[in-house]
Amino acid sequence: MADASEGFDVMTLGNGTYLDRIIAQHRKRASADQRSLADLQRAVKDRPPPRKFLRALEEPGLSVIAEIKRRSPSKGDLFPDLDPRLLAGEYEAGGASCLSVLTDSPNFGGSPTDLTEARDAVSLPVLRKDFTVDERDLLDALLMGADAVLLIAAALSGSELRTFGLIAQDLGLNALVEVHDERELDQALEIGSDLIGVNQRDLYTFEVDHERAARMASLIPAEVVRVAESGVRGPEDAAVLHAEGYSAVLVGESLVTSGDPALAVSALKGTS
Repeated sequence: MADASEGFDVMTLGNGTYLDRIIAQHRKRASADQRSLADLQRAVKDRPPPRKFLRALEEPGLSVIAEIKRRSPSKGDLFPDLDPRLLAGEYEAGGASCLSVLTDSPNFGGSPTDLTEARDAVSLPVLRKDFTVDERDLLDALLMGADAVLLIAAALSGSELRTFGLIAQDLGLNALVEVHDERELDQALEIGSDLIGVNQRDLYTFEVDHERAARMASLIPAEVVRVAESGVRGPEDAAVLHAEGYSAVLVGESLVTSGDPALAVSALKGTS
């Protein structure tokens, strides 16, 4: 069983990974979704413009994307009774640049309500952390108040990655494209991604490979905002990643379980 990850937790399952199973689950749900795309598209026209997620990560110094995460499929409950409003406020007080909110319920105990309440409590831009497999997922993200969405290269075909990236752009959403290796990085760069997250955890061995983070950072053009995901245990890890060229770290478990989220965020930024 894998350790928890700020990329998505993965475990082997037959010839695949936990990610394979959860993506299949989301694709099945999407195929059964009878909602009209036209109705959803009309609904999002009434939404106010999203906050500037990418811009928030371009500020000087190391940015922290602080995650609201109730549970992990591999470690179980982390903070099941958290109040997303209070936790978001603590993250903001600690100097977080953005929030990430899990909205997947079956596997992570999250919900759209967690995102809406967290965003309403702060001025920070918010990433919807979920498995995007359908255009409706992007429209739903905007309707619940998200300012950015996650696109996992390992879970999508090249054409899906490109299409969803374009739809996100049309909706005013930033897209954080998560990659695990050089091949996926090439896919992300081919579609012109300006925000790339490197998940340091291998999908099959579960190991966090800090050398992978350094190697991948050197391959990402300077104009692309780089985010390190998974295996960020504390200030030392964050400082190393920043020195390697990462603009931001996405951190969940160590913050949620810290006992003092504001202080933990401040420590990651090196300002405590």
